[in-house]
Amino acid sequence: MAQPAPADAHWPEPAPLDPRTAPVPAYGTASLADVLPAVATGLGIPGLATRLDLPPADRACVFLVDGLGWDVLRAHPEHAPFLTSLLPSSTGGSGQPLTSGFPSTTATSLASVGTGRVPAAHGLPGYAVLDPDSGALMNQLRWQPWTDPHAWQPYPTVFQLAQAAGVETSQVSAPHFEHTPLTKIALSGGTFLGRLSGEDRMDLAAQRLAAADRSLVYTYYADLDGNGHRYGVDSGAWRGQLAYVDRLAQRLAGQLPPRSVLYVTADHGMVDVPAGPEARFDFDEDWELSAGVRTLGGEGRARHLYAVPGAASDVHAVWREVLAEHAWVATRDEAIALGWFGPPGAGVDDRVYGRIGDVVVAMNGSAAVVATTTEPKESALIGMHGSVTAAEQLVPLLEVRT
Repeated sequence: MAQPAPADAHWPEPAPLDPRTAPVPAYGTASLADVLPAVATGLGIPGLATRLDLPPADRACVFLVDGLGWDVLRAHPEHAPFLTSLLPSSTGGSGQPLTSGFPSTTATSLASVGTGRVPAAHGLPGYAVLDPDSGALMNQLRWQPWTDPHAWQPYPTVFQLAQAAGVETSQVSAPHFEHTPLTKIALSGGTFLGRLSGEDRMDLAAQRLAAADRSLVYTYYADLDGNGHRYGVDSGAWRGQLAYVDRLAQRLAGQLPPRSVLYVTADHGMVDVPAGPEARFDFDEDWELSAGVRTLGGEGRARHLYAVPGAASDVHAVWREVLAEHAWVATRDEAIALGWFGPPGAGVDDRVYGRIGDVVVAMNGSAAVVATTTEPKESALIGMHGSVTAAEQLVPLLEVRT
């Protein structure tokens, strides 16, 4: 029989994850930033570079479902029979996974989709990032504090380029999104049409597709993500929403006019973060993690750390040691060079560099760095996203053609 280890036996600490081993988005070939450039190329709009090859169509609709990860979709075929039929393992399905980009979060991903540019260029590199000009932490989803949207993200959207090229362009979404700064800098161009119900959005999207010989329509649904955050992706509430999304997609597909293509995609996946200190590292309660950090940015699964002057190297070392196998911890320059925010070695726009943390943290497994005092609502979420794991990064690109 094996003898128990002596009480004073030394167990080695887990080795920190090497950021060079972190998965990186497939920018330029299979990322969210490549979808609309590929669609636009198929519509005859020149000058949008991507190596993602999508067959041309005269009419194209992109239906983006917030929080619909590739992994969780494949895990629930009984709740999404229509979407499952479009997966590559199904007869006739031609769907494929894409990478969302880093961080895998809504503001970053919608900017990547709408501009056709990577985070290093469009400049929304996280949920909440430092504005170097003001020193304030800028929440890019809620756009707080107020910042000039077009100074923050100056590039035209693909929708604007399509409309200028004579393509009838529409966005069909919830009415309250029409005038948000994120819509202005990521999704504007053509006609915005607000509808409250998912069914009304699908019906109107089909109508707008048929309204011209060449048309581009974008439509969006958010509640799958909301239920995942509140209840987790392993919940009845989330599965019910997935079944509803499946019916919406089938409803839209059934109304496509001739010479059309529908793409169903998402902005990110999601993981459930267990309760308790083994999975939730509390920045507000852990003196080691908070030491030397002037401002905590990002979100639970993807953190930007803005260090006090002279403390960046110490912050980097401590976070690597404390989180060990729970996170990939990189310096700003490492993360940029490795390709987290754009193609490896491509760098970032000058205006974007200071928005990225001195230290960038991408969580592994199901752990998160929460902040229960300063971020109480976000810290209470069950489902989270933002990191580079497959569950968060991989999103579907599912196709229906007429």
